[in-house]
Amino acid sequence: MARLKAFQEVAQLNADIADTVVVYIEEAHPSDGWTSTDAPYQIPTHQSLEERLSAAHLIHLEVPGCRVVADNMEDSSSAAYGAYFNRLYVLHRGTVAYQGGRGPEGYRVSELRAWLDQHRKALQKTESGRHLVVELCNYFY
Repeated sequence: MARLKAFQEVAQLNADIADTVVVYIEEAHPSDGWTSTDAPYQIPTHQSLEERLSAAHLIHLEVPGCRVVADNMEDSSSAAYGAYFNRLYVLHRGTVAYQGGRGPEGYRVSELRAWLDQHRKALQKTESGRHLVVELCNYFY
């Protein structure tokens, strides 16, 4: 959850240039599978969209103010973005402008923060506009 809180801080600091969304994907360590003793919640493998939405709601409770959505049961977002486990993206006009490494090892909020800082400087020199920062995650592991 610490990484999610760090993401929330970056989102809040950059709210003037970036809209953010957390996309909850499949559970990394379901309670009925490869479980983790560190998990703050015991969530079984999602059998329905309703179950996935319930798990996504738990994320929303942890980071109020961040928009949270859930991937579909076909895991389309996860497959399209290669998100498993966690991954940070910045989309600009329908194009991936920043792609972080795959988590957990390659997931670096500090890298996203640095990218957004550079982008902010570039915006000050050119046009203004909002970008969408996307985080694909499955946080309860």
